[in-house]
Amino acid sequence: MPSESPTGKAPARSKRTDALRNQQTVLTAAAEVFVTSGVDAPIRQIAARAGVGMATIYRHFPTRADLVTAVYRHQIEACVEAGPKLLASAESPFDALRQWIDLFVDFLATKHGLADALQSDSDRFATLHTYLVERLEPVSAQLLDAAVEAGDIRPGIQPYELMRGIGNLCIGGEDDPRYEPRRLIELLLQGLRQPRPTALTT
Repeated sequence: MPSESPTGKAPARSKRTDALRNQQTVLTAAAEVFVTSGVDAPIRQIAARAGVGMATIYRHFPTRADLVTAVYRHQIEACVEAGPKLLASAESPFDALRQWIDLFVDFLATKHGLADALQSDSDRFATLHTYLVERLEPVSAQLLDAAVEAGDIRPGIQPYELMRGIGNLCIGGEDDPRYEPRRLIELLLQGLRQPRPTALTT
């Protein structure tokens, strides 16, 4: 346990660490709640999921727009970190790509409520969209390149096109119970597969 220095720096550092840990816990809980209940989910539901008081959430995120924006960035960074980890642990680059896209779809469930949450703050929305593309396009490219090199998928798929296509497939799913975006995304992924050569028979 750190001892208190004459300047009080050790306790201050501990408080900052605790505050950061609480903030990350809230963001993770909020992301999970937003995916299942939308960005208009009650703050008390997020607080209960995170195991913190509502005052803790409001201290870090005074408005819902602040919270949604922070969750948006938090999920982008989670997707960035997941790409290399999945490539290292999945059975194949294609499996890594599929699992990463599944995380991306979870993220999009939050993204589609972002515009409403920010209301008239179009500048903030545009900045976040640019941030998304700059951070996720290189990860998407890395996964695609690995899958092409392994012979899992055909070459020529552009990372931005893949991300944009998945995003478009996810639009409207929340308003139509008969529409399942993940099913169509799986069909899209199967369409990327590189046809395997068939053995010649004599």
